[in-house]
Amino acid sequence: MKLLLDQNISRKLVKELDNSFPGSNHVYLLNLQTATDEDVWNYARKNDFTIITQDSDFNERSLIFGYPPKVIWLRTGNTSTQNIKCLLIKHSQDILSFDKDKTLGCLQMF
Repeated sequence: MKLLLDQNISRKLVKELDNSFPGSNHVYLLNLQTATDEDVWNYARKNDFTIITQDSDFNERSLIFGYPPKVIWLRTGNTSTQNIKCLLIKHSQDILSFDKDKTLGCLQMF
């Protein structure tokens, strides 16, 4: 399972999450940092990514347009990159199960 980290999440996490989520990337590293949500959405869909974001916009998009791509919405508020890393690694099995579940388009994590 590949994660596409949105601009509001540190790109440093790509390397740190590689063992749990190989092939993951960040919008900045893909030169999508100024892309619209629609462009990021389409890129994720075409390239089999799950979007990781702290914005509600992608959740709303999944409700309107369905999925793929799937969305993981981090509802942690202002928190450190280290806390986000720990949250994703701690719940890596839940994330992998979410990816396989055909009935869910968005996973909210607190």
